[in-house]
Amino acid sequence: MTKPVGIFGLGLIGMALAERLLAAGHGVVGYDVDEGRGALLRKKGGMPADPEAIWKSDIILSAVFSGGQLADIIAAAPDVTDIVLVAMSTCDPDQIAELADTARKRSIVLVEAPISGTSRQVLEGTALLLLAGDPAGLDAFERVADAISPNRERVGAIGNGNKTKLAINCVLGLNRVAVAEGLVFAEALGLDPANYLQTAMRSAARSDVMTAKGPMMVARDFSPLGRIAQSQKDFKLIREIAVRNGHGNMPMVNRYLEVMENAEQAGDSDLDNSAVFLAVSRMAQS
Repeated sequence: MTKPVGIFGLGLIGMALAERLLAAGHGVVGYDVDEGRGALLRKKGGMPADPEAIWKSDIILSAVFSGGQLADIIAAAPDVTDIVLVAMSTCDPDQIAELADTARKRSIVLVEAPISGTSRQVLEGTALLLLAGDPAGLDAFERVADAISPNRERVGAIGNGNKTKLAINCVLGLNRVAVAEGLVFAEALGLDPANYLQTAMRSAARSDVMTAKGPMMVARDFSPLGRIAQSQKDFKLIREIAVRNGHGNMPMVNRYLEVMENAEQAGDSDLDNSAVFLAVSRMAQS
């Protein structure tokens, strides 16, 4: 590509995307409201830019926090022609479908590629991209997608990417809290947590979540790869969409949100989502 790839949002995921693209030889221009993140992008070889400059790219990735922020980006777009905007964050799938219609009227092709994986997995090139929407727009994105991850799955019409991502996140979040509660229980029984975890990872209870997050829980190292706040946002959205689709009682989702509320009240929102361990520990003692 002759034009750089644009990125809105330079948080954990946005910066990881930038690093992958830069390593593959793509130019990157990025915008974030936090000027410090722009400075970090410059150090990594990219170019911080204002939003209008981002819209000069042919392919733009959105790694902002929410669908509302994505809506603001589209609403503020200058006059453009044949731009492909790739929504890579977890958003409301119904809102994404509506935004695709809004974007189309402004000559913007909005497609989805929400990421199943942590920022570390994005950096490693092992995250799964869930592609959905306009086939031609996705084909255009595929020209740079190899630089991000070879693991990609087309899941259908616009909205299906986030529907799939939310259903996956439901399983992931509940798995994390199960790992945390198992560790809390093991410690209450007087077991050495590190030894217990090694044994559990050889058992039928083993999962990728246990392998990735269990050692962080044991070490009490909650350096963020994916934040509590993001998980809480996703589960609120899961519950909202479940209600919208006639499934008002999601018992495990409701319980998980209670754990998230405990974490938020304790000031853990910016910690890694493995910090559910702290909330489970507090709740077990109450």
